[in-house]
Amino acid sequence: MSIETFYRDSWAEVDLSAVDYNIKQLKGRLPEEVGIYAVVKANAYGHGDLQIAKQALESGAKALAVSLLDEAIKLREAGIDAPILVMGWVRPGDVEIAARLDVSLTVFQKEWLEEVSRLDLPCTLKLHMKWDTGMGRIGIRSAEEMDILLNGISKNSMLELEAVFTHFATADEEDLDYFQVQSDRLEQLLNHLKKVWKDPVQIHTGNSAASMRFPEHMKHYVRFGISMYGLYPSEVVKREKPIDLHPSFSLKTRLIHVKKLAAGEFISYGATYETQEEEWIGTVPLGYADGWIRKLQGMEVLVDGKRLPIVGRICMDQFMIRLDQEYPLGTMVTLIGKDKGQQEISTDEVADYLDTINYEIPCMISYRVPRIYLKNGQIVEVDNSL
Repeated sequence: MSIETFYRDSWAEVDLSAVDYNIKQLKGRLPEEVGIYAVVKANAYGHGDLQIAKQALESGAKALAVSLLDEAIKLREAGIDAPILVMGWVRPGDVEIAARLDVSLTVFQKEWLEEVSRLDLPCTLKLHMKWDTGMGRIGIRSAEEMDILLNGISKNSMLELEAVFTHFATADEEDLDYFQVQSDRLEQLLNHLKKVWKDPVQIHTGNSAASMRFPEHMKHYVRFGISMYGLYPSEVVKREKPIDLHPSFSLKTRLIHVKKLAAGEFISYGATYETQEEEWIGTVPLGYADGWIRKLQGMEVLVDGKRLPIVGRICMDQFMIRLDQEYPLGTMVTLIGKDKGQQEISTDEVADYLDTINYEIPCMISYRVPRIYLKNGQIVEVDNSL
């Protein structure tokens, strides 16, 4: 198998061996009895949900977490039979599909539960109750709200409370005061649950930051998201480095045109870049429609192990680079990843340039960019879903 199975000179590489390494690093830090939900929402943060899900389960994850019912259905239709949780809101009228596919749903509203209870479900619907301990997003906030939901679940034999969960808003920050506030609220809700609900219930609370930094405080499961892909959730966690991580995503293209321009020539829309002397300019076939947005003008890329700047505005399908010399057509250009084994442009560096977080960068890279999957340095799959 080779990259010749698609017909453009831009692609992303996803290292499944890195995903395997990262999961095993976390497993080695967690207590043995704590399991892992592999978070593969948003097409596995742009890496490819089916490929990452299969690798995560092979590497020791026990279950999968997504955001949308559509994402869960895609995994089931691909033959994945591991437990799947939809962490977002699902329309009551669609829960029958989830029940039939054995997909667990998130519950946190009395009205939602009442509407679901009126349905003639074909089989048991598994529910995870979301607790809002301070994220302010979705979830119940009090013991009274919990009791209402527990009462509704107990009255319907087709509903099963499988788990409860919360999400920490500041587990990746240096100041842990608010993390402690959320932890205290969690314990209060757990104490109430133990008093009023006798059936066994799973508890999953830890995101990547919490699971890596505070493994001794994790419950039955953690949800391994951004760090499964080899990225630390914040600079604080990166400095602490509670576990070693290997980045799994890289982005590459090739020079398709090289020309020498005299001083005083302009590059791209708006004529925002003017050559100051004779300059070699290279063009690559990747642009903002691929997710390499216009704000990345001026960002450096790697050519032959050298850092060279993007000049002129990034176009929909192409952008230009100021080269230090003439290069042959087809020369590799690395936007994210390593080149020549030494120089590297990391996802974090791109995120810093855009004044955002590393989560956003692989998610930005669009469906137009084929994904090549590597394991132990060998291509095992190519996904060109254009």
